[in-house]
Amino acid sequence: MPHSLLKPALPGVALRRWRLLHRIKQSHTAQLFNVTQSTISRWESGVQAMDPAAHQQLEQLLAARLDAAADQALARLVSESSQAMHLVCDLTHRLLACSPSRARQFSSPLAELMGQSLWRFATPQIQLIEASLEHTGWRETQAPPALEFTTGSNDSNLVPIRPSLCRWTRMTLSDGSAARLVETL
Repeated sequence: MPHSLLKPALPGVALRRWRLLHRIKQSHTAQLFNVTQSTISRWESGVQAMDPAAHQQLEQLLAARLDAAADQALARLVSESSQAMHLVCDLTHRLLACSPSRARQFSSPLAELMGQSLWRFATPQIQLIEASLEHTGWRETQAPPALEFTTGSNDSNLVPIRPSLCRWTRMTLSDGSAARLVETL
């Protein structure tokens, strides 16, 4: 995946959604990013691209965290599930929670993978599906409830992926960030 995880057209839309969700004015957002209010307006409207440092700062703001009790309960449900599943940040693909049956598939201890992006293990089929998400409305408020596809396989011993039917379900966490439940069907 490219250095920046947000697609070029998304940063302004994502910034505006984050700002509105948290009821933060453009002027305060400008202070957070150390830019002018008009720059925030131009980013949000897509007239001006974000510089790499601001893009990285936005990704940190949008990355899923399991801070709220409800989000921790979701992680607990995943961690205690008998089905092969895991929960990742929808933006960064960082592993947030993992079921025991999924963890048994890994050749590395789960503790070493928690908080790490699993993107480097993605199969070509997974990469294609990820690239098509923008066209499905995946990151919009009216996102499809779930997406099912065949994974293909990778050559990793650390996090092996075998051809199987997979379901991605996008979930909005308490802070407005998004997580993705990944299930093997």
